[in-house]
Amino acid sequence: MAAGEQKPLRRIADAFDSLAATVNLRSVPIEAAHFSDACSRVSILFSCLGIAFKFAEMDYVSKVEDLREASKSISTLQSMLELDIKGNCVRQGGSHSRNLLRVKRGIDMVKVLFEEILSANVNSLKDPASAAYSKVFAPHHGWAIRKAVAAGMYALPSRSQLLKKLNEDDESARIEMQKYITSSKSVIGYVEELFLSRELGIDW
Repeated sequence: MAAGEQKPLRRIADAFDSLAATVNLRSVPIEAAHFSDACSRVSILFSCLGIAFKFAEMDYVSKVEDLREASKSISTLQSMLELDIKGNCVRQGGSHSRNLLRVKRGIDMVKVLFEEILSANVNSLKDPASAAYSKVFAPHHGWAIRKAVAAGMYALPSRSQLLKKLNEDDESARIEMQKYITSSKSVIGYVEELFLSRELGIDW
């Protein structure tokens, strides 16, 4: 196994660092393939969190796969949105725009989770994961899903178990999580601006 594959957290942080560098150029649009490739690396984190985030893993993976397929014929995220606007299907279930918004929430959830983990500095992930879910996903979920997630929180791995799965120690994980927090913030802002600048909203 290659060194990069043994360090999934590092691969995630590096991928988003590369995306953020493109965002910071401002004049260069994000390529759909570049975006979907970076997002696909995040999937392992949802699987590491177990049953509480199984719904998120399945939903996220399918939507990233849709964006990856779309990227074979649509070059940029901007073009993806414009095509759906022309087709009057932005908010339709299964549209690339809708899937892009859902994927954005997934990377946002991980960002908030990392922020909570770093600030709490405790071994239990229950409070950090609950806070991240409440901030990002809960407002868009019905009662049944919220209740199922709350029950699953008791089956979360501990922080030390999560780091072992990711093949990191506390110090290296802190560095990579912080790198992801910083870079994903730029990427999330970019995606949100794509929607907001076209008056499409992001709370649907």
